[in-house]
Amino acid sequence: MRQSNAATATTPHATPVPGPAAPAPSSWVRDVVVPAVGATLVTLVLTGLLYPVAMTGIAQVLFPAKAEGSLVKDAAGNVVGSGLLAQAFARPAYFQPRPSAAGDKGWDPTSSGGSNLGPTSKKLQETVAARLADLVKDNPEAEGPPPVELVTASGSGLDPHLSPAGALWQAPRVARARGVSLDRVLALVHENTEGRDLGVLGEPRVNVLLLNLAIDRRFGAPGAPTPAPAAPPPAK
Repeated sequence: MRQSNAATATTPHATPVPGPAAPAPSSWVRDVVVPAVGATLVTLVLTGLLYPVAMTGIAQVLFPAKAEGSLVKDAAGNVVGSGLLAQAFARPAYFQPRPSAAGDKGWDPTSSGGSNLGPTSKKLQETVAARLADLVKDNPEAEGPPPVELVTASGSGLDPHLSPAGALWQAPRVARARGVSLDRVLALVHENTEGRDLGVLGEPRVNVLLLNLAIDRRFGAPGAPTPAPAAPPPAK
């Protein structure tokens, strides 16, 4: 009994450790809220105000035309489009861009996008077959099948360029519609072919809008289509 009491008397007791004191509300606001709000405001001013203003100013000084949207003007000084966006040219006297799935009628700059149809899509196959048939019908003088870019839409639907092959394939139709020699049209295509950027980036290309404007400057704008003669009145 004495041994048990002795063991109990000599056993150390654990001393409770007090927990961290809760921070005062004013200290939490000062240490957490104020730095967070300050960092947010500084980031907002730097990235949402100063940086855009600085980049816009630099672009306006160094690249004013591109900063304004690469707008293209005709000989009279009227804006006719942008060098960055394709637009439709339906008349045979003009080179035509790639097909477009942007918007309901195509070439809609507010609805950039592709058709999202895969190579096994029956709808895509039918669409390509219809485009091919129209191209062959409208370009009877062209040699060989049309390049694939002329029957398939780009991913954006607004690609302003064709490959040189895509433009050269259409040259016979344009020459016939304008009543000029094929060699003169081919020469104009070569004059308006852009090379690789820095000599190594990308592929040679032709801006369709710029090429059509160059054709109008060289040969004049094509006349309005001649209306079909009216049918004679029925005999009485």
